[in-house]
Amino acid sequence: MGLFDRLRGNDTPRVAFLGIDGLPHDLVANDPETFPTLSAIAEAGDGGAIDSIVPPESSACWPALTTGVNPGETGVYGFQDREVGSYDTYVPMGRDVQATRVWDRATAAGLDATVLNVPVTFPPQRDVQRMLSGYLSPEVDPAAHPEELRTYLAEADYTLSVNAKLGHKADKTAFIEHARETLDGRAALFERYVERDDWDLFVGAFTAPDRVNHFLWGDYLDSGPYREEFLEFYAALDEHVGSIRAALPDDVTLVVGSTHGFTRLDHDVYCNEWLEREGWLEYDDDEHGSLADIGGDARAYSLVPGRFYLNLEGREPEGVVPEADYDEVRAELIADLEAWEGPDGTPVVDRVVERETAFRGDHDAIAPDLVAVPNPGFDLKAGFRPRDRVFDPDGPRTGMHAFENAALFVDHPAAAVEDADLLDVAPTLLKLLDVEYARTDCDGASLV
Repeated sequence: MGLFDRLRGNDTPRVAFLGIDGLPHDLVANDPETFPTLSAIAEAGDGGAIDSIVPPESSACWPALTTGVNPGETGVYGFQDREVGSYDTYVPMGRDVQATRVWDRATAAGLDATVLNVPVTFPPQRDVQRMLSGYLSPEVDPAAHPEELRTYLAEADYTLSVNAKLGHKADKTAFIEHARETLDGRAALFERYVERDDWDLFVGAFTAPDRVNHFLWGDYLDSGPYREEFLEFYAALDEHVGSIRAALPDDVTLVVGSTHGFTRLDHDVYCNEWLEREGWLEYDDDEHGSLADIGGDARAYSLVPGRFYLNLEGREPEGVVPEADYDEVRAELIADLEAWEGPDGTPVVDRVVERETAFRGDHDAIAPDLVAVPNPGFDLKAGFRPRDRVFDPDGPRTGMHAFENAALFVDHPAAAVEDADLLDVAPTLLKLLDVEYARTDCDGASLV
């Protein structure tokens, strides 16, 4: 029996949310024997595929998932964002998230929250009873609050994130072992504080699946040498979810959701190399290239993943595209993106999303003008100089993020997971907690 079983009555709704970075719904639906827990949740409540956000980058997805609003409100668009009025970039952290997190709404309503390993939350908030920040936290100790948690993590030799460099090796054995150790340590942390803390809202994030998918997705699809290890990893994940589910009191609703789907990766695609070759981009420095080095005649540049910016006069420091020509020049870039073909003639881009369609809010000043959503196989990178090719088929990763086919499972008989997206998760949690919020506070809607 956990501490909160002894202290709490049954009059306050409680919710546990387990986030899984990069779990595709089809992976679960096509192999229920590997996922008995998630399959059981779908049968007891509901489960299904949901859409992610544009762009489906983890660093942008987690703030959107935990606030219920699009990047135009969160102010976070990717792992690297651009300063307003500058070519300088920065890595968004927790304090860069401009929207209200679901646990902040819960604590404002007088509830207690435990939040563990959620990305883009560094430094940890002191107004939450327990928080461990996830990636991109620099180290474990400064990412944890309070002192008791820091002590436990030090004694457990806790790992914040899977070492992706191990995935670059041809022999993936060490990578798989490290991913599994990280997963098991994460589950042990969650089970410890599910039992020990007196919480109303528990939020924990498993991020190792995203790393595993990046390097082993091809093995899974093509029955490669590490396919069995891939499925064993996911069987262990499902078992951990099952153990946490079994530890929850009957009056706690469990929700499990992912940030985006996954699909095959055939080519890393260097968008700025393509822009330079197509006459959209040039550099002042002939030997090196970066966002800070773009030349005075550059009309466009790109940031990961598939974010395209016009070099707009009055907005960019060296902008050359007149504001009066914005629509015409942007339409020209859209046409070029839609006509872009890969080495075998396959279209690189599935569709191009304009900024006003994807991003709405008070923090859209750094929003890209366009986001190119690629077809499967083409992972759109920035690729500033030096690059000798646009398409690189020789990278170590075989899986890439997908906008479609994220997953959501709600262990509640009134749940209906259909026509849903990532922005529906936060309002669903708030509804289950019986926490009031204004209709305009979230872009999504409750699925319960």
